[in-house]
Amino acid sequence: MMQTAEFLVFGATGQQGGAVARALRGAGRQVRAFVRDPHSNMARALAAEGITLAVGDLFDRASIDRAMQGIQGVFSVQASSPGGEVSDEQEIMQGKAIADSALAAGVSHIVYSSSGAAGKGPTGMGHFDSKSEIEEYLRALPLSTTITRPASFMEMMLLPGMGLNSGSFFFFMRPNQAIQMIALQDLGRINAQILCNPQRYAGQTLELASQALTGEDLQRAFSNAAGHPVHYHRFSDELLKQNAFLRRLTALVDNGMVAGSADIPALEQEFGMMMTLEQWLAGPAKQHFKAALNAPQANLVLR
Repeated sequence: MMQTAEFLVFGATGQQGGAVARALRGAGRQVRAFVRDPHSNMARALAAEGITLAVGDLFDRASIDRAMQGIQGVFSVQASSPGGEVSDEQEIMQGKAIADSALAAGVSHIVYSSSGAAGKGPTGMGHFDSKSEIEEYLRALPLSTTITRPASFMEMMLLPGMGLNSGSFFFFMRPNQAIQMIALQDLGRINAQILCNPQRYAGQTLELASQALTGEDLQRAFSNAAGHPVHYHRFSDELLKQNAFLRRLTALVDNGMVAGSADIPALEQEFGMMMTLEQWLAGPAKQHFKAALNAPQANLVLR
């Protein structure tokens, strides 16, 4: 029999789920993490922090049902097609399976992590539209639900190939164009607070972001953190012509669908101050930023 836990967190070995699981555990709550491989480094790290592991597979409904036993609140997030692990249809199936299982188990509250691009009409990109479909499914169930829609993660900017190792940085927006972002640490903390206060947030859909940042803001912050100039560039027209995925995503930045629509002052009034880009670079991202600056030149792919 599994150890008693208040909260079940999906995606706990990934970025969002891991941040939520750790925030809940840091608040002294009992957490159960749904994992495929309990022997992976990420799963072992969760267990070392006092988080119970529930072994299962999102393609196996019975394993989801077992993990739901005795749970009060659920954090639901699924992998999406850009990661290469699932199709858009499989993501939708998994999101619905978690919701159905929570309902059958009598779970009090579920928080579904969607996307800042969801719920605003068709985007033409399956991994955004899939989340809109899961949102609608959840709203139709007799289940207490909160939907959170995170903006772009600051952590995305430290993926390999963005150019930091060449004294440049390539990203989606024009130098004077802003998109909203949020650090995973804040994302985890906010979702944990929502889970711990279900009556306050039930039925709400919350756009989550901590700061609106332009390319010029990134250039200034990255240069200061690096101690040398880092020049900002939007992805080149040549790259966007060659890469359909980046081209479509950049178009959604331009038309505002993924630029973010969070009311940041209202969020900070509700959840407390969040990290700025500068604070993130000096804190959680410090070592990763240094590694990106010193990565082999061969990793520069997004010119």
